[in-house]
Amino acid sequence: MAYVPGVALLAALVVGCSAGADGNANGADSKAGSPTVTPAPPGKYLTLPAPCRAVPRSTLKDLLPGAAELPGDQQDKVFRGSAAVTYDTDRKVGCSWKSDAPSATRSLSVDFERVVSYDPAVSDDDRADTVYAKKEKAAGLSSSTPPGPPDEKGEESETSEGSGKAEDPADADTDADATGSAEPSPSESSGGSTDGTPGSSSPEEALPSRILDNLGDAAFLQDLPKQAGSPAQHHTVSVVFRTSNVVVTVRYAEQPALITQVPDGRELQEKAQALARKLAETLSE
Repeated sequence: MAYVPGVALLAALVVGCSAGADGNANGADSKAGSPTVTPAPPGKYLTLPAPCRAVPRSTLKDLLPGAAELPGDQQDKVFRGSAAVTYDTDRKVGCSWKSDAPSATRSLSVDFERVVSYDPAVSDDDRADTVYAKKEKAAGLSSSTPPGPPDEKGEESETSEGSGKAEDPADADTDADATGSAEPSPSESSGGSTDGTPGSSSPEEALPSRILDNLGDAAFLQDLPKQAGSPAQHHTVSVVFRTSNVVVTVRYAEQPALITQVPDGRELQEKAQALARKLAETLSE
C-alpha cells in the first residue's frame, strides 16, 4: 500500500515538468516573433577559369611578338605560360607569359580573384566592390575621375585629368593593393621624347591613368611609365576590372633592348584593354 502513492507522486512530477516546458515555449520568453535575417545573395561566380588557358594562342602571338618565330618546343613553352602560386585556386589564380625578341622583351600576366563575403548581411558583389575600390585607390584614382574616350579608336584627349600614376612596380605582387601612388615627375610629363624624335609627345602626357567605361561593373587603367632617372625604358600598363564577385587584373609590359628606344604606351594600353574586354566577355558566357 506504501508503493502506490510513490508511483502516483512520480507521475505527477513528470506531468508537471512537461507542463512547465510547454509553458516556457509558449510564454513571454519565446523568440518566435524575432525578426529573421535574410542572407545577402551570393555572387554570380562559383569557380574561376584556368588562367593559363584564359588567353587564346592567337592573342598571345599578337601580344608577345617574336615568340612565334621560336623553335617549336620553345614556342610551346612561352605560350604555355607559368601559373601563379596560390593556396586556394577556388579563390585566386593567375598566369604569366614572357617573350624575348631582339628588339624588346614583352611580358603579360592575368590574375583572377573570386571574392566571397562571410558576412550574411554583405553580398559577395559588395565585398568584391570593396576589394576593387582599394585597388583603384592604390592606383591614385577614384570613381569620380571621368573616363577617357576609347583608346581603340585612337581618339584619346590630351587634355585629360591628372594621371595619378604610381611608381613602376618591377616586382609587383599579384595584389594591386600594395601599389603606392605618386604624382608624375616633371621629366615624365615633358612633351619631348627621350629618343630624340622632334615634336613627339610622351605617352604619359597623352595617355594618363583613368577610369574606364563599359568594362565589367567597374574598371580602371593604370599607366606606369619608366621611373624618373632610370635609364631603362620599362613601361607597364595595368587594367583592373570587376564583374560581379570576380576582380581581374591584366598587366602588359615592354622593355626595349636599347635605352634609346621608347615603348609605345598607346599600343600597350590598347592591347591591354582589348584583352581585358575579351576576358570580361568570356566570364559572362
